[in-house]
Amino acid sequence: MFQQPVVNKTQYSESEAAQQLGLSIDDLRTLIRRYVVIDDSDASTVPMASFLPSDLLVLRLLKKNILSSVS
Repeated sequence: MFQQPVVNKTQYSESEAAQQLGLSIDDLRTLIRRYVVIDDSDASTVPMASFLPSDLLVLRLLKKNILSSVS
């Protein structure tokens, strides 16, 4: 179930990030709004989301933590 990041990739689009995390784009957006963005106006100022490998690591840890707390 754990998906390995693409080697030598320096940036991920929103759809690529969602795919790497095993989430839908809507679920990725919800995860970011709920646990990363402080204010919804912060999210509206970003024209297009792109993610670094370190961003995916943090989001993967958040996802894992959330799933383990629900179980």
